[in-house]
Amino acid sequence: MNSAELKRVVGAAAAELVQPGQVLGVGTGSTVEAFIEALRPLADEIPGAISSSNATAARLHALGIPVLDLNEVGTYALYVDGADEFDPGLSLIK
Repeated sequence: MNSAELKRVVGAAAAELVQPGQVLGVGTGSTVEAFIEALRPLADEIPGAISSSNATAARLHALGIPVLDLNEVGTYALYVDGADEFDPGLSLIK
């Protein structure tokens, strides 16, 4: 599997964690782009998402998912983001 295919698999696996009605936190990057694409069939069931960037916000808006302000939401069910590095103990660096 190449890198793009692996990212699609990871994005789809993360999307399987999403439950209808959950507010999501969504990061930025190529793996997150795959996650957002995997949300397409669920878009109508997601009341909103908190976005870490304008690029992510635009992708969410394109799917019809409202982008919310963290200060107004307070809590969210799930945050999905990529990691830049990890060590042998699976500690992540963003």
